[in-house]
Amino acid sequence: MSFHSQVIYQIYPKSFYSASGGSTGDIRGIIEKVPYVASLGVDWVWFNPFFASPQRDNGYDISDYYAINPDLGTMADVEEMITAFNAEGINVMFDMVLNHVSTEHEWFKRALAGEREYWDYFYIRPAQISEDGSQLPPTNWESKFGGNAWVRFGDYTDEQGTPLYYLALYDRTQADVNWHHEPARRALFDVVNFWYDKGVRGFRFDVINVIGKDTVLRDAPAGVIDKTLYTDTPVVHTFIQDLNRSSFGPREGTVTVGEMSSTSIENCVGYSHPAQEQLDMVFSFHHLKVDYDQGQKWSKVPFRFAELKNILNDWALGMQAGGGWNALFWNNHDQPRALNRFGDPQRYRTESATMLASVIHLLRGTPYVYMGEEIGMIDPVYEGIEDYVDVEAHNAYDMLLQQGVSADRAFEIVASKARDNSRTPMQWTSDPDVGFGTSKPWLAPAVASDAHTGAGISVADEERPGSILSYYRRLIALRKEYEIIAKGSYESFALDHERVFGYERVLGEQRLLVLNNFFGEENTISVPKAYALSKVLISNYEDADEQLAAGVALTATADEFELQLKPYQSLALLIG
Repeated sequence: MSFHSQVIYQIYPKSFYSASGGSTGDIRGIIEKVPYVASLGVDWVWFNPFFASPQRDNGYDISDYYAINPDLGTMADVEEMITAFNAEGINVMFDMVLNHVSTEHEWFKRALAGEREYWDYFYIRPAQISEDGSQLPPTNWESKFGGNAWVRFGDYTDEQGTPLYYLALYDRTQADVNWHHEPARRALFDVVNFWYDKGVRGFRFDVINVIGKDTVLRDAPAGVIDKTLYTDTPVVHTFIQDLNRSSFGPREGTVTVGEMSSTSIENCVGYSHPAQEQLDMVFSFHHLKVDYDQGQKWSKVPFRFAELKNILNDWALGMQAGGGWNALFWNNHDQPRALNRFGDPQRYRTESATMLASVIHLLRGTPYVYMGEEIGMIDPVYEGIEDYVDVEAHNAYDMLLQQGVSADRAFEIVASKARDNSRTPMQWTSDPDVGFGTSKPWLAPAVASDAHTGAGISVADEERPGSILSYYRRLIALRKEYEIIAKGSYESFALDHERVFGYERVLGEQRLLVLNNFFGEENTISVPKAYALSKVLISNYEDADEQLAAGVALTATADEFELQLKPYQSLALLIG
């Protein structure tokens, strides 16, 4: 079975389940929940990093790629977990953070200790000297987490006595690795091969399109954050091809996905086209920036529906035309819950959760399900910034205060976009501790009940027919059952409709029309007469067959008929 018909489930280990009863999730907790994951029908499980780490960036600051964070388990636990998933026919995908390492990593510590051969593993550059003689960082690049991207490299200086800095595009404790240095590159390839030999068959490469900084680093124009200086540069493709040839490429049964920051369709076609021998698919994030105010993440505005549907449409058509492949998702460990952003968790939690699921699972690409998404989890309701753990949230809050934003408004903005919103503990029960473990979780749980219906938001509450969970299971099964979903082409449909995102999938004589109402009011859409005798493949409302028949009977003309879509309804019609 190819990845075209497969579905990938993402687990954030720290927040999944604690078998030991501790405050954080652990590997043995994941092993206990293997039967649940298998019940979803997924083919892969992607794990966020659980390597040794000082946890400055929740595990993305790796200090040892060959060791397991002792808070989460042991190497033996990981090996047992891989075997347990494989026994259920599920492959394991690891998160490979190869752009940077923790400053606690051996390479950086040896560099800082004065071993000059390790200086070349990083971007270490002298300060700039301005016209007035003052010292500035090597470039004016901005860190992704706020502030300048350069950090003083101990007390070292160059031959002229100018202070040295190391590049840290993310947190100051995450030093960017110099991929131009072949020994560093080869050492990273060895990491991938080590884990393949342990039974890992999938690899998700974190921010892989920023590994191609130039050998000579230049300032961005004054007052501009110019990400093109280090993003999607031509050498990135060369580096990934080398990674492919030297690790997973010659191996059997691998699936790879690259996380692409601030990327383009053209580049992502290159990264994922089979002939390029780079990756199988790509994550892009443009569709998750439609609730940014003028491109600024730390803002709070309603999402722009027309922009959202146009981005989804453009990427579907563009990647298809170029022979590339999309990784499809709404949620992950870095994003607030999609239900809060694009749905209505207060009045229509079930309907909007299942509608959003339909959009992704019936598109051309490989769907990813982030833990808790399949039970309709929503953002937490915290009282203050101290409830958040993530360094990015605290940096953003401080930045907003410095910009003159009031404390209440700054918290409101951060609460709408914080990465911790998706990192709250998986809700196994609707008890106050959400069935996570016996100790207080490392991060306070989100709301454990539906404010409108009073129903619990948990796996236990969702194990029933007609639930969000059962709907996800059906969607996952349909991708395997109907080749048109896995391999059909994509065509736009009613792109100018102000409330509905529609599209068609086509394979031979078959056509699948997917209609998604993104709003909490009924909306009418015209449908080609060819669908009058179609099969309702799936809908998140139970009376869809009667709804279709009524629309045809009341409004059919020679060419089309009208359907009245209910609030947050999704409806998929199959002909042929």
